[in-house]
Amino acid sequence: MTTTLPTIAIIGAGSMGGAILGGLLSPAVIVDGGIRVTNRTRAKADLIEAPGVTSYALAETADANQRAVRGAEIVLLGVKPAMIRDTLAEIAPALDAGTLVISVAAGVTISTMEAAVPNPVLRAMPNTPALVGRGVTGLAAGTRSTPAQLELGRTLFETVGTVLEIPESQIDALSTISGSGPAYVFLLIDELTHAAVRMGFTAEQAAIMVNGTFGGAVALLEASDRSPEQLRLQVTSPKGTTERAVAELQEADLGGLFDRATAAALARARELAAS
Repeated sequence: MTTTLPTIAIIGAGSMGGAILGGLLSPAVIVDGGIRVTNRTRAKADLIEAPGVTSYALAETADANQRAVRGAEIVLLGVKPAMIRDTLAEIAPALDAGTLVISVAAGVTISTMEAAVPNPVLRAMPNTPALVGRGVTGLAAGTRSTPAQLELGRTLFETVGTVLEIPESQIDALSTISGSGPAYVFLLIDELTHAAVRMGFTAEQAAIMVNGTFGGAVALLEASDRSPEQLRLQVTSPKGTTERAVAELQEADLGGLFDRATAAALARARELAAS
């Protein structure tokens, strides 16, 4: 199945902007009118040269951002949160009235964007597995965006994974789960790998065991119609070794620990939004 999207400009093709670009360059995606991308340096711009992509370097072309957005139907802002206001002010004169502006910056509210440009806006929160086409993106509509524009945003982010349409009031909470979630998973993998090394395995052996186990467990979950709890119980024989290990983990109150961790992340997201 082929996905067709209109002309897109990506302002700041760093890790997340680059991930979205990768999805757009899939053979299953057609971007009518092409893709325009901006980066600060020529070296970075050269890294993303591809058929159908016009890559600008701000160091060489001062008005590159304006050139990129002129005539684009979708503008994706991939710059850092602190740069969003200035970037919007810079590109506002070059935006067509109906151009859809989408930000993936944490902590930057829809009201902030709508105060900077008269265009319809969407706020998105993808996560880093978008780099391999397995992202989860929260997508919130602005006060001026139409259902058709929200659907257009969904289509864009579905090129790199799954999309959840949610009200903006839930975006920060989503960021503590799917946005920060990969870091939690990598932390667990890292700690279990260190435990394996402390038990006498080499670092290479530990990585094979732990990475393979996590990857295999996720694949099993996706292929099964059982819940994570049911699959855990399937591994946990009564009075066996796994039962003893799980009891230790549960004694540490993992549920409470995750509640506190996500609450801390949510508090920080609100601090960023307030500032």
